Amino acid sequence: MSRIDRYLLSQLMTMFGFFALVLVAVYWVNRAVSLFDQLISDGQSAWVFLEFTALTLPNVIRLVLPVAGFAAAVHVTNRLAAESELVVMQATGVSPLRMARPVVVFGLVVGLMVAVLAHVLVPASRARLAERSAEIAENVTARFLREGAFLHPADGVTLYVRTVSGGGELRDIFLSDSRERDRETTYTAERAMLVRGDSGPKLVMFDGMAQVLSRTSRQIATTRFDDFAYDIGALIDPGAVRGRDVDQLSTAALLRADPADIAGFGTSRAEMVYLGHDRLAQPGLALAAALIGFAALLIGGFSRFGRWPQIGAAVAALIGLHLVTNLATRVALRDAGLWPVVHLPVLAGLALAALLLALAARRRRVPAGTGGFGADGRPGVVSA
Repeated sequence: MSRIDRYLLSQLMTMFGFFALVLVAVYWVNRAVSLFDQLISDGQSAWVFLEFTALTLPNVIRLVLPVAGFAAAVHVTNRLAAESELVVMQATGVSPLRMARPVVVFGLVVGLMVAVLAHVLVPASRARLAERSAEIAENVTARFLREGAFLHPADGVTLYVRTVSGGGELRDIFLSDSRERDRETTYTAERAMLVRGDSGPKLVMFDGMAQVLSRTSRQIATTRFDDFAYDIGALIDPGAVRGRDVDQLSTAALLRADPADIAGFGTSRAEMVYLGHDRLAQPGLALAAALIGFAALLIGGFSRFGRWPQIGAAVAALIGLHLVTNLATRVALRDAGLWPVVHLPVLAGLALAALLLALAARRRRVPAGTGGFGADGRPGVVSA
């Protein structure tokens, strides 16, 4: 790379680090407040709070990096124009396409970071977060299973356990569930165990009976069972139990979309294929955002009011790119065969950046035969 390329790239990386740090801090604080209220109210320690917030950071960083890259490109280009450095480069014959080379390298670096996050760190953090959420939910549930006391883990639910053995087995269970308006169910069992399920902890009762009282007919239906599973974790805090999330899967598994995974995660083939291709498209969106932020500020001439119209146009272009992405998402989720539309926003963003660079290069091209002067007789700038 030439000295100019290294200079522009260093400026871009410096401002990218600043904007990424600020945006991640804002997102992290917003997420940390809700997590703090939820975990502290459940009696968890500060270490658990820090662990959960750390596990949410990879996904937050993945969302923030493209925006930080765009902001860095806009800020650096605007500052170069304000300090006349951009004018000096153009006066020496450096074309907009040539000046975009370090921006392309910068966009590729940001895209590589996004790719590592999307394909490796985010799935791993989501899987670990789901595992820790299940463990926390079980601990919270276990605190409510106290022997010799009538407990009310939710409105309309009463639970009684006579004794709890050293191995965690519950003896002589009474559970009354009157949350439904037209009926009340009472469970009794000789013993029970608290086990982990895919959607949260379950209370598995053995050798028991279920009595269902219909409030409309005033009749009781009795059913005996050898074993019965009751979702007690959802009674305590439905939001505390994080079920299996399809984002935990690898990109290859998402693109493969096995029927077993579709049934296990309760999703559709179209959603899995979309998520896989969305991970592949995210690095390209980061590159397109950086190029749009740079190329938009090269359009237009000198103004005493600065380049705020160009900055506004760049922001509008980025918003438009996100709208196209949302539209492509809705289309791709309808049918797994429509996955190519997921990559259309990347192509549209790169095409828009190329168009802006071409317009900037054409504007600064001197007409032939003017000998370095424009058609009005003033000195012109020859494009490289």
